[in-house]
Amino acid sequence: MMNPSYKKKISKGLMVFGRVLILLFFLIIVVAPIYWLFITSLKLPKDIATLDLQYWPKNPTLDNYVALWKSTQFPAYLKNSLLVSVISGVIVVIVSIGGGYALARYRFRMKKITLIGFLVSQMIPITLILVPVFLIFSRLGLNDTLTSLVVLYVILNTPFCVITMQSFFMNIPTSIEEAATIDGCGRMDVLIRIVLPVMLPGIIAVFIFAFIGAWNDLLTGVMLINTEAKKTIPVGLSAYVGQFSIDWGEMTAGGMLALIPSAILFAIAQKFIVEGLTAGAVKG
Repeated sequence: MMNPSYKKKISKGLMVFGRVLILLFFLIIVVAPIYWLFITSLKLPKDIATLDLQYWPKNPTLDNYVALWKSTQFPAYLKNSLLVSVISGVIVVIVSIGGGYALARYRFRMKKITLIGFLVSQMIPITLILVPVFLIFSRLGLNDTLTSLVVLYVILNTPFCVITMQSFFMNIPTSIEEAATIDGCGRMDVLIRIVLPVMLPGIIAVFIFAFIGAWNDLLTGVMLINTEAKKTIPVGLSAYVGQFSIDWGEMTAGGMLALIPSAILFAIAQKFIVEGLTAGAVKG
């Protein structure tokens, strides 16, 4: 008869093996499209259109990247995307800090209704508000400007970020703020000098959420921007899909370049993102 300790070891080993298989499966799902995007960006047009399946280009080349950078408006797309994403992310963080702190620390009428309103706003499809937004921005003279994208991204991302920031504030003991107040700090000094340094993971997590939301947006960009030099990366790359053909080489090269800023952000701030999101998930 098998020793019970061996049974436990075997069952534990099988559980670990099962977890590894599941993680490997999800890793393949995530990495496979990126890998195919990469190898397609290195192929010649004849190798992309061939029926011969190639898991690595027979004649790898950087011609698609060179053509994308020198012969198109991609540098302008990149600059516009960075400008819009960074500015809207910073504004969302500032607004979320103020809103989240107020919801976490103050009691006022209609507080629950405000939170419910923020949650309900996240359930409304963006397609339902595009026409009213377009009309409002047209009357304000904001259409076909990067300002319109910044304003819209701030409006769209702020509700969720405020709720998330509220959770971060609720995880900070009020006794810290009370002690600082007794020592003579004002409310603003307490927030800036005491609370915000502790909330750095949450601030970074909220900024990256807002940044990615603006960086990846296509629908609102197509709706509001017409001038070629003002387009963002998703809007610019969508033009490669023509009525009768698709320039897969340059489009995939642009897709790979568009991944770089997001990848760098996650690589640098991965620790802060995990800490921030897990801390914000404790209380709602």
